[in-house]
Amino acid sequence: MRILFLGILCLFYSDLTFAQDSNGILGTWFNQEKDSKIQIYKSGESYFGKIVWIKNHPADGNPALDSKNPDEEDRKKPVMGLNILKNFRFAGKNSWIEGKIYNPRDGNSYAGKMTLKNKNTLDLRGYIGSPIFGKTVTFTRVTD
Repeated sequence: MRILFLGILCLFYSDLTFAQDSNGILGTWFNQEKDSKIQIYKSGESYFGKIVWIKNHPADGNPALDSKNPDEEDRKKPVMGLNILKNFRFAGKNSWIEGKIYNPRDGNSYAGKMTLKNKNTLDLRGYIGSPIFGKTVTFTRVTD
């Protein structure tokens, strides 16, 4: 009986540790199109994601700028290093909620939720108002 209890306890513990940082969302991820990499990191109790690699740089050698940003001053900032995931909170069981997702392709920001499907697949849901009215994209972990 004691061995059965310990076995169940170990399974429960391993499920909890999967959802935590070391095996969770921290690390580098390809966006859905695989044309950029986003590094997800933790600062304090919140989770953020910044662009750390872009496949297609402008031909003139200058950095790609956040040209669609609604704030005219921010349009001068490079996309490289831009925080596109902000202030997500771990909600338990492979879920991070109440964050903001910024899309530099259209300059819009959305409320967001992230769900870790498995160790290499992360779903991001962006929405305005209710999560019912939104879009989900899938990130895949960079494994190189």
